[in-house]
Amino acid sequence: MIGSIKRLTDKGFGFIGVEGEEKDLFFHSSALVGVAFDELREGDAVSFETEDSDKGPRATNVQLASDDQSADADEDVA
Repeated sequence: MIGSIKRLTDKGFGFIGVEGEEKDLFFHSSALVGVAFDELREGDAVSFETEDSDKGPRATNVQLASDDQSADADEDVA
């Protein structure tokens, strides 16, 4: 899936927004791949997978989206 960073906390977790979804997805810094938590900025496009947890779905395998992935997501919406 493709989404964008909506909110980052100073506690090592944040939330990803996905167009068309009502709720933002939680992610923990341990779910990041190829990027450090302090390199992320609100608004960054990311690709990720989801998994169920005790508190609902969360994002895993979170990585910065390539330009190609971001363009593909934009085309899907248009």
